[in-house]
Amino acid sequence: MKITRLPLGGAHLVELEPVADERGFFARTWCAEEFHAYGLNSSLAQCSISHNKCRGTLRGLHYQAEPHAEAKLVRCTAGAIYDVILDLRPASDTCGKWFAVELTATNRKALYVPEGLAHGFQTLVDDTEVFYQMSINYHLESARGVRWNDPLFGIEWPVHDPTISQRDRSFSDHLL
Repeated sequence: MKITRLPLGGAHLVELEPVADERGFFARTWCAEEFHAYGLNSSLAQCSISHNKCRGTLRGLHYQAEPHAEAKLVRCTAGAIYDVILDLRPASDTCGKWFAVELTATNRKALYVPEGLAHGFQTLVDDTEVFYQMSINYHLESARGVRWNDPLFGIEWPVHDPTISQRDRSFSDHLL
């Protein structure tokens, strides 16, 4: 795996280093030892997928509050997403800043999202599936969200009229 540091502290892009032959290729997608060497949370408590029927579906921005803050590794296994992270850590130099990357089934990149960052994505094509690995189990009482279009953050989404759940629409503006 190739692990590259991103502009938001603790966030990393994880790329495969495939070993190819006439059958195709083989590549590691996660390694506790390598994650630990980069200072990343290498705990794995839960994995989930989300299937999204239509282009423009927006999920997020979600996070879990302390004491159940979670790190995530997010990969698009079918289709394509515009994946966004937002730094919510008050002591961080990048608090209130966001970063986005396109994750696709073709580029096979993954986004490591450390504790304290909100995460969301928008689908770029129909029938998109996203695979998540989380460091801690989901705790409903700690589930929080940030409004996807809060003008304080100015996140630029590629599809301007998203399909979004009522829950995600109801998050408050100006969390910070």
